[in-house]
Amino acid sequence: MLRALTHKVSPQIAECEVTFIDRAQIDLQLAGRQHDDYCAALRKLGVLVTELSENGSYPDSCFVEDTAIVVDELAIICSMGAASRRGETRLIERELSQYREIARISLPAMIEGGDVLRIGKKIFAGHSSRTNPQGIAELARILEPYGYHVEQVRTKGSLHLKSACTAINEETLFVNPDWVELEALREFKLLHTPADEPWSANILPIGSTVCVQAEFPRASELIARVAERVEVIDMSELRKAEAGLTCSSIIFESAS
Repeated sequence: MLRALTHKVSPQIAECEVTFIDRAQIDLQLAGRQHDDYCAALRKLGVLVTELSENGSYPDSCFVEDTAIVVDELAIICSMGAASRRGETRLIERELSQYREIARISLPAMIEGGDVLRIGKKIFAGHSSRTNPQGIAELARILEPYGYHVEQVRTKGSLHLKSACTAINEETLFVNPDWVELEALREFKLLHTPADEPWSANILPIGSTVCVQAEFPRASELIARVAERVEVIDMSELRKAEAGLTCSSIIFESAS
């Protein structure tokens, strides 16, 4: 079965890290409701959701994706690029240790899960403001003995790789060509984001359903031509914290 780790929105989310957008006032109650709706959408799609709350003192703690990289064989605890977030990983490691062997990446290597896109045994790792070449090299060192191939991709205008590129399925990627170098992605079919919806690149596939952010109707139309089913989720308030759909969960296969 698919399992997701999530974390409730921090009361301190107004103090979140922002890098490529201007800071805007975040409505805590609305952000919480949208996060609850997000978890409900995952459950509707058959995902068993665990909601954590112990990291509430960390403003960005609901964006759990960045704390760990989970593959079939193990979970890798990230060395976070944002210093303010490094304490988040202890709770996530405790939870993931119930399901996977644990590996760790440590400073000065830096890597965040939002920069890691897995498609089968292919791993794209974004060189970004949060992930450095040392972090990518450490990821390769850990994963390549299990048959994974790690390839570095440079981002050029977004917080993480998955802000600019995510997978619709194992053959087709949804990309913002202005935010990521495309050469490394050449073996895949590329569907480009609408020019007026640059933030729409972050989508979340679950089984045969692709979840798309509600604020991007043109992107939904494009993806509906490729995906079997589209689920629309409103993350508009959380996007003020530079978030997308993948950010708020760590989804992995679990036997129980």
